[in-house]
Amino acid sequence: MKQLILSFSLLLSIAIASTAQGQDPKTQQQNAKAFIQEGDYTNAILVLNHALQKDPTNLEMQKDLAFAYYLKRDYVKALETAKPFAERKDSDIQAYQILALVYKALEERKECEKLYKTALKKYPSSGVLYNEYGEMLWAKKDYTDAIKLWEKGIEADPNNSGNYYNAAKFYYMSADKTWGLIYGEIFINIESYSKRTVEIKELLLEGYKKLFIGDDISKKQNTSNEFVSAFLGLMQKHSSTISAGVTPESLTTLRARFLLDWYDKYATRFPYRLFEHHNQLVKMGLFDAYNQWMFGAASNPTAYQQWTSAHSDKNNEFIRLQQNRVFKVPMGQYYQTPFK
Repeated sequence: MKQLILSFSLLLSIAIASTAQGQDPKTQQQNAKAFIQEGDYTNAILVLNHALQKDPTNLEMQKDLAFAYYLKRDYVKALETAKPFAERKDSDIQAYQILALVYKALEERKECEKLYKTALKKYPSSGVLYNEYGEMLWAKKDYTDAIKLWEKGIEADPNNSGNYYNAAKFYYMSADKTWGLIYGEIFINIESYSKRTVEIKELLLEGYKKLFIGDDISKKQNTSNEFVSAFLGLMQKHSSTISAGVTPESLTTLRARFLLDWYDKYATRFPYRLFEHHNQLVKMGLFDAYNQWMFGAASNPTAYQQWTSAHSDKNNEFIRLQQNRVFKVPMGQYYQTPFK
């Protein structure tokens, strides 16, 4: 029986190879991608190798081949295939990402760090490269350099969710009382429906609780940063709204009052997409539903379900808006103090 199975597999591979000989490289690549999606990495590799015999310098096929080897855990072959990406002038961001994956799998951290530096010189506005480089440094417990990279990623590519995700978690664990809240909420608006979204919603609720522990919100904060000073000052001004506890309802009141003062005093000086979004929701009568969506399930899932049932029209209207709009942060709305 074992010999029969082996013979069948061999015949199948021969049949695939014979069919591939008569196909153009583009068709072969699509077939290989289908094999990868099915988890059949061996056949994907077989087909891609045949395709590359016809078009040996094709970067897209070489990327697919390296990735197939990586998924098969044949890291030696993956490295052999991907290593030239570091020197190719036509290498794109994805090519660098694939080679970085292989270096990480082989625990070649020095080579991986060198690669990221090379890649960022070529693509200095790539949020995904900053994010992945930062994650690698975080794994090495180089926390300071990791957050520097995530901040650079936010500044250079303000719509990449990964940098906000990691920066929000970093600041939540630090003494910072501003950027964890702001970056966490921006992340949720960019990446609204994922496991990471649920995680950051919980962190955000706890972050607001941490904000109001103690009498002085600004204590140990970088109030030389004018944006931070303005944000914390208005939060302090309206802190009485949460005197009975931090709940979705009290946060709605707090943030609505904050927004009124922000637009009265700071909106022209510090235009900010997140607060513009809040203002739009207030005008549409959906700010309550937004805050319930942001904090409700993390605070009390049962109470949130009750709220959505009792306010189904507003909740449904908000959910439709949330699912059909793209939250985009303009370049230049970066007010964090640069890291040295």
